[in-house]
Amino acid sequence: MSGQFWWYLARSGGIVAWILLASSVALGLLQAGKLIGRASGRSWVADTHQFLGSLATVFVGVHLLALVADSYVYFGWSEILVPFASDWKPGPVAIGIVGFWLLVAIEITSLAKRHLPRTLWRTVHHLSLPLFVVATVHGFLAGTDTSAPLYVGAAAACLLALFVLALRRVVEQRSRSANYGVRHASNL
Repeated sequence: MSGQFWWYLARSGGIVAWILLASSVALGLLQAGKLIGRASGRSWVADTHQFLGSLATVFVGVHLLALVADSYVYFGWSEILVPFASDWKPGPVAIGIVGFWLLVAIEITSLAKRHLPRTLWRTVHHLSLPLFVVATVHGFLAGTDTSAPLYVGAAAACLLALFVLALRRVVEQRSRSANYGVRHASNL
C-alpha cells in the first residue's frame, strides 16, 4: 500500500461526505417546499434524502478513521472528537468537529423521529443547512484541495443551488404565513 493511501482516503472520504450532505440537504429543501407534488414522488425523495444523509454520516466516519490511520499529520481520537485538541490547523479542524457533532445529532434524531416530539426533531433537523455551511467552511479552511478549480467550481455550484432552494423555502413559508393571516382574519 502506498504511504499516502490513508491521506487520499481521508481527503476523498471528506469530499464524498460533503457531496452527499449537499445532495441530502437539497432533497430535504425540495421535499419541504412545493417543488415536488404530494404524490408518490415525495415518498421517493424522502427516502433518498434519508439514505443520502445516512451515507454522508458513513463517509464522515471513513474520513475520520483514515485521518487517525494516516501518519503524515497526527490525529488521535481526541484530535478528531474534541474541538481545539488538534495542533494542526486547530480552528478549521474544530469547525469540522462541530460539524461532526451536528451531523451526529441530526442523524440520531432522524433515526429516532417516531419516538421524539415533532418540535424537537424539527428544531434539530433545521440544523442541516447550518451543518452544510460549517462543513463547507471546514473543507475550504482545512482541506488541501481547495485550490483545485473543479473543487471550487463544484462548491460554488452547490452553495448557489442550496442558497436558491433555501431562499425559495423561506419565501414559500412567508407566503403561507401571510395567506394564513388573511384567511384567519376573514373568519373573525
